Amino acid sequence: MTIDILAFIQIIVSILLVIGILLQQRGSAIGSAFGQEGGAFYSSRRGMEKKIFWATCTLGALFVILAVLNLIF
Repeated sequence: MTIDILAFIQIIVSILLVIGILLQQRGSAIGSAFGQEGGAFYSSRRGMEKKIFWATCTLGALFVILAVLNLIF
């Protein structure tokens, strides 16, 4: 029973994590994949971008914790 619940929660968290990663706006030029700079200036995260970033970090940590719990149980 616990295994089913943990697996279900991990699936939900992984879907939310993928959505959070896709929502983040980054320099998506093909050159950025090979180390080129995305632009001439850097800006800090503000507003919704900051909330999405922290939500993605939290979901990533939660995913790792759930993965470890699934290994233990």
